Amino acid sequence: MNILGYLQKIGKALMVPIAVLPAGGLMLGLGYALDPTGWGENSAIATILVYGGKGIMDNQAWLFAVGVAYGLAKDNNGAAALSGLLGLLIIEMIVGNVAVISQITGVPVSQMTSSELIASEASVSAFTGIMMGIVAATLYNRFHTIKLPAALGFFGGRRFIPIVTSLAAITISLAMVYIWPVVYGALVDFGIAISELGAAGAGLYGFFNRLLIPVGLHHALNQVFIFDLVGINDISKLWSGTGELGVTGIYQGGLFPVMGYGLPAACLAMYHCAKPENKKKVGGILGASALTAILTGVTEPIEFAFMFVAPVLFVIHALLTALSLYIAASMQWIAGFTFSAGLIDFVLSFNLPLAMKPYMLIVQGICFAAIYYCVFRFAIIKFDLKTPGREDDETVEVATVSSNEKASLYLKALGGHQNLETIDSCITRLRLTLKDISVADEKALKAIGAMGVVKIGGNNLQVIIGTEAEEIAHAMKQIPASQDLTGLSIPAQ
Repeated sequence: MNILGYLQKIGKALMVPIAVLPAGGLMLGLGYALDPTGWGENSAIATILVYGGKGIMDNQAWLFAVGVAYGLAKDNNGAAALSGLLGLLIIEMIVGNVAVISQITGVPVSQMTSSELIASEASVSAFTGIMMGIVAATLYNRFHTIKLPAALGFFGGRRFIPIVTSLAAITISLAMVYIWPVVYGALVDFGIAISELGAAGAGLYGFFNRLLIPVGLHHALNQVFIFDLVGINDISKLWSGTGELGVTGIYQGGLFPVMGYGLPAACLAMYHCAKPENKKKVGGILGASALTAILTGVTEPIEFAFMFVAPVLFVIHALLTALSLYIAASMQWIAGFTFSAGLIDFVLSFNLPLAMKPYMLIVQGICFAAIYYCVFRFAIIKFDLKTPGREDDETVEVATVSSNEKASLYLKALGGHQNLETIDSCITRLRLTLKDISVADEKALKAIGAMGVVKIGGNNLQVIIGTEAEEIAHAMKQIPASQDLTGLSIPAQ
């Protein structure tokens, strides 16, 4: 499978955890709106909403580790999902613990730089969750049928996956202990270097902030520009009124047109470009994601929906973010956020002493909504990008016999139960492991109704049959091994 094809598979797997994120974003946004100063300290309802939302948004790494492993595993087996979470927990306990890092590297915690300490805190993110989900699913697909010597037989098959995933996670953790702080520190130094460039620096910050989201390293730039690592502290100074009029807030204002207007418009473009039969399916998640972005500024559900399936769109998104921040900073159109650049924070910051012409961000936002919609729609159609609802799922159904009859015919063409080690399915295809792949009659499979036969490795076979794949796989499993299939007649092509 080529790289883009694999990225599209990851994109589909991401839709499982992505569907959860809007709920967390909405709870946080509403909780903050009820208690904008105390974040729950002054309201029991706000406390429930804020901490309920944090339960989702602060554990994105867990959601992605489980969801991606589950989505990429051949048979969506729970062993893969559990292994993904297990691997992430290992990384969290090693790379996310400065005491463990100190023990490994020999550098006392007291001698670690602030960048190294912050890098450790930011090491467990959506990126590491996705990474471990991919690792766990890959190992599952490779080893879930492994047979060990009799003495170790209990740990064979699917039980082997958590073991091998743990070893992989330890190896990855050791590499991250040395690599992650270096990369993180380099990005911090880069941020410091561009922090004196004014509006141009704001644009560069916006570009790399978005571009680094897939690998979770955007936190490095945030430490420079919107927190207090080098004294900019853009958020705190804007809200406390202790910054400089026309300067403080330039790293925030330009995000409002992107998060509250541009990306929701991108959702509309993706919905309009979806296949008619898929619009209802993707409309719900895209609509919920757009509403969350508008109200709260939480955009991860939108960005993760297309960053892997259409990387070119994500680069375009990063460039448009840079343009928005540059325009807003140049024109000194400033509003701020404490949570994210959504409508709730926009309203609350509208009358801050250091806010400048925030109403112009609405005008800019409308313009950016039009730009995002037109650019996304053009690119999706022109380059046939596989955004949500445009995936190449084979749905043609040829044969007119019942599913049970088809199951018997497919079983015969594959050599019967005696030639099948595993029978699984995904949305449109049977996923099979055969003892002797040469026994499978490809012509017969296509005569029954298969639209394609894909051989993977020495004994794995995929039979593309359409949306009834799961039903047929289940029916095949129910056919007794003793049943005589010799009398069945496979239709001619």
